[in-house]
Amino acid sequence: MRTPSLIALCGAVGAGALLLGIAVGEAVAQREPAPVTEPQVQHIDLEPLTVQPSALPRLRARLDELEARGQFMGVVVVAQGDRLLLREAYGLSDAETGRANAPDDRFRLASISKQFTAAAILRLQDEGRLSVHDPVCRWISPCPQGWEAIRLTNLLSHSSGLPDLMERPGWGDRRVTPASLSELTTDTMRFRPRFEPGTRARYNNAAYNLLADIVERASGRPYETFLREAFFEPLGMDDTGSDADARAEGIVMGHNTGAGGPVHGPLPNVSIIAGAGALYSTADDVLAWQRALHGGRLLSQESYSLMIADHAPADQGLPPGARPRGWGFGLFTGDLGSGADPQFHAPQIYHTGSWAGFRNMVSHMPGEDVTVVVLTNNYHQRDQVFLIVQQAVAEAIGAPFPTGLQQ
Repeated sequence: MRTPSLIALCGAVGAGALLLGIAVGEAVAQREPAPVTEPQVQHIDLEPLTVQPSALPRLRARLDELEARGQFMGVVVVAQGDRLLLREAYGLSDAETGRANAPDDRFRLASISKQFTAAAILRLQDEGRLSVHDPVCRWISPCPQGWEAIRLTNLLSHSSGLPDLMERPGWGDRRVTPASLSELTTDTMRFRPRFEPGTRARYNNAAYNLLADIVERASGRPYETFLREAFFEPLGMDDTGSDADARAEGIVMGHNTGAGGPVHGPLPNVSIIAGAGALYSTADDVLAWQRALHGGRLLSQESYSLMIADHAPADQGLPPGARPRGWGFGLFTGDLGSGADPQFHAPQIYHTGSWAGFRNMVSHMPGEDVTVVVLTNNYHQRDQVFLIVQQAVAEAIGAPFPTGLQQ
């Protein structure tokens, strides 16, 4: 199904749907979690895509040029409605062996993983097992001092006030030391919020680790198992999973840009971001996820409306001159076309991901039903990735083709 425009949808959320979602959530909060039962996996059929091999000629030409110059490595997939406009791989999957990237290669998603964790929480709300308005201390016990005001909505919208992993003493050691979800939760329980929950927004990986732990407690199943049974298996996402145990196979090598070209990136150790960035996937699987999520196939309308609404307070902690964005649950919203040169109007629902040699972006423009997936195995391609996404959107909707980014 085609989703309404982002502006109209967010307006509807603010005026009615969000209030309805809150009312539903408050009612759910009064119930005890439902008994754990074995799920009945039901396959979700998506409309087949019609391949259009000659679409987006300007973007294709630019990507070919970037690859020839050694300036881009990764996979790009673009779809509009049920039309597949582009599905191509570029550059190397491993600079040392010389193997080329392929369209069906597995990449580390990094923080794009957060939307899966958020969707898991919202699915559990739809099932009556929890409410996003629950106090965190309903699920994390004993309740740490100072946590009484934190609710799941604060974890989901990065407004809990808890210090992020990288802001804590000993981050260098924690970065390379494997950890379980329970160990990550115990570690976070040592810290009090730095500000009153809900008064500021500060990007927070630790909050999403807590959410993954809460998924386990509310569902009675391991976090990875819940994702697989609730989402991956029904959608046929056979190349998507978690590498928190460092046992996943077939993931391309991450790189950084060195003086002589791409070099292997650092040790991934995604166990420390189990709920915030440990998933891997292919561009095809991510596209299927996007089509199902934004097409109303995974969550109730109330939960989806909550997911894409702007929950951020006025204080977003942005640097001077930065463009404001809407802080959803595992997603951001904003008119990203305004960041391109020339500018164009393109409200999008999106998220980026960067970790250990990977730099990614996934974006969906509801009004035109355009989805762009860019997965790269080079950490130093941030601006390139953003520009490619905006060029894809612009060419798909007939806007002026950007040649750079706004300064």
